[in-house]
Amino acid sequence: MYTYELQDWPLFRWDTDRLAEPLASVRHRQGRLIGRMESLGFKLRQEAVLRTLTEDVLKSSEIEGEKLEADQVRSSIARRLGMDIGALKSADRHVEGVVEMMLDATGHYDQPLTAERLFAWHAALFPTGRSGMTKIRVGGWRDDGTGPMQVVSGPIGKERVHFSAPPAARLEGEMTAFLGWFNRAADIDEVLKAGLSHLWFVTIHPFDDGNGRIARAIADMVLARSEKSPQRFYSMSTQIRQERAAYYDILEQTQKGTMDITPWMDWFLGCLGRAIDGAQTILGAVLAKARFWESIRGVALNERQTLVLNRLLDGFEGKLTTSKYAKLTKISQDTALRDILPLVERGILVRGPEGGRSTSYALANAFHGEAEAAHETTP
Repeated sequence: MYTYELQDWPLFRWDTDRLAEPLASVRHRQGRLIGRMESLGFKLRQEAVLRTLTEDVLKSSEIEGEKLEADQVRSSIARRLGMDIGALKSADRHVEGVVEMMLDATGHYDQPLTAERLFAWHAALFPTGRSGMTKIRVGGWRDDGTGPMQVVSGPIGKERVHFSAPPAARLEGEMTAFLGWFNRAADIDEVLKAGLSHLWFVTIHPFDDGNGRIARAIADMVLARSEKSPQRFYSMSTQIRQERAAYYDILEQTQKGTMDITPWMDWFLGCLGRAIDGAQTILGAVLAKARFWESIRGVALNERQTLVLNRLLDGFEGKLTTSKYAKLTKISQDTALRDILPLVERGILVRGPEGGRSTSYALANAFHGEAEAAHETTP
């Protein structure tokens, strides 16, 4: 029996005394992080937000087994935030849709959550009307036309059913109740409301696909409300991705348990606390990048050189060669070499051991540590 089949659904309850200490701890760390970020200059704060949102979008999709291209996500977010990061990469419709949903959730956290808004998010996630090769109902509640909605794992013939969602006939009433509660002034701490929102929505499972990503966006929306700020400095999705097995285990146990959801709320608070702690890595990366630019402040660089050095600091795929430099900056390889050589002469870049056309370049040891810190992800 699932919780939504219980007589007292959806009267969720939890042990307030047991959650008091972890909630206070999370709130304290949340406040300290926001205070530290607010002490940074506007540009550094924007860089931290860009890194956080990029990770959030990437990891929320990874939880569902979908890998997006980081450069497309970063460019899409930067464009929507009005940030100049140079050589913006065009993003496909799917990436744009995921970014659009996330920025709407956190950027307009103070606006009501309605069925139409959820339908718009869902349509943005699935711009082709398909999930992979499968045609799905987009921008509307599922109708169970192909059978009951189930979360399963394992090979065909040996599937294990982790969860069976409420029948489609119940969705209108279930979502009306959820949205009515969500949009009322909170009678509980907003952080607790974020945890309950996530659980309640994903248990209703109102869409053919995308329920997990939308549940996480809803939780992020409430967390933004708890901070009264659209700026995100930590990524709950990144932490959930790292704890994916534990996340699915506690979710399954809760959905098959009673209306006492204390263990879920306790896990959610712990995961949130670890996400906030992980934000120190992003802060360190932003400061490391700033130190790098401060250390070469007197060096005259053209726009192409600045662009490539930023890419090396942000985490460059593979080794930098003249051909990659040329492709990135849309110039000839001869011009690329003329850009690279002064950087080598000034000790900013060093040549690799390869020769000829295979010669690669990297940040010199004096700056390598900065680059490592700058593109390191949350441990």
